Amino acid sequence: MTWDEKIKDFENFLKFERNFSDNTLDAYLRDVRKLRDYAEFELENTGPLEITYENIQHYLYEISKKKFSERSQARWISSIKSFFKYLLEDEARTDNPATLLEAPKLGLYLPDTLSFGDVERIINAIDITADLGKRNRCMIEVLYGCGLRVSELIDLKISNINFKELYLKVEGKGDKSRFVPLAAYTSSLIKDYIHEVRSKYKINKKCEDILFLNSRGSAMSRVIVFIIIKELTEKAGINKKISPHTFRHSFATHLLQNGADLRYIQEMLGHSSITTTEIYTHLKNEELRDVILNFHPRNIS
Repeated sequence: MTWDEKIKDFENFLKFERNFSDNTLDAYLRDVRKLRDYAEFELENTGPLEITYENIQHYLYEISKKKFSERSQARWISSIKSFFKYLLEDEARTDNPATLLEAPKLGLYLPDTLSFGDVERIINAIDITADLGKRNRCMIEVLYGCGLRVSELIDLKISNINFKELYLKVEGKGDKSRFVPLAAYTSSLIKDYIHEVRSKYKINKKCEDILFLNSRGSAMSRVIVFIIIKELTEKAGINKKISPHTFRHSFATHLLQNGADLRYIQEMLGHSSITTTEIYTHLKNEELRDVILNFHPRNIS
């Protein structure tokens, strides 16, 4: 049994039985293929059914010397453990050589967020006299106003926008749909974009229902959205590493700061577990800590 055959089986398992999103699926497969390459070139074509715990441990040790982050290393181990757990459950192997692998201990990951003032500065940096500027402002307002992932933004369909009841139907990770409230302000911007900008494009037939289009009338790519936000952040003079996901984090953080219930935020973000959403309570605690350090009379000299 070859690596490629078992990796293909693993791909089908993750895609059809575990309902992995395309991005997560690509990351897992990429990690396992790196182990395959190592086994083929460094271990004399050792196959997935013969590779040992010691082989895998040595592989991880070698790549860890290349100064990858602990978070990347943890993901490699998660991918490899999932692959060999699948082989065991599929009865391709009678043992799991990855069982004893330990991921590096990770500190609490607090995502970068923007203040409302920073969001405003980025939006104000957009040239809305140009059609592309109007589109870009609308995109950022939807990212921030609805807490979407970038993949959800570029796949957003006009038919999934209910302008009367003011909500979006979002098709999220693992083909899970959720409904997100739409502010009247954001709804108005979307309507303006559709009528004043999008209507001018000669639209590709496959993209007739896609909301955000490039100037050629086709769907936008993730990379283009990243580039647009990077350029606007620099233009606004904000010295942070900002990505589309930063607006999603900011959406959740600002809701929590203004008193929204954590379970409502979980629903709007499409998190399957409340534990994932609880990261934002740590952000709030960080803010409270700063308030105490800066304003408590015992800390003022």
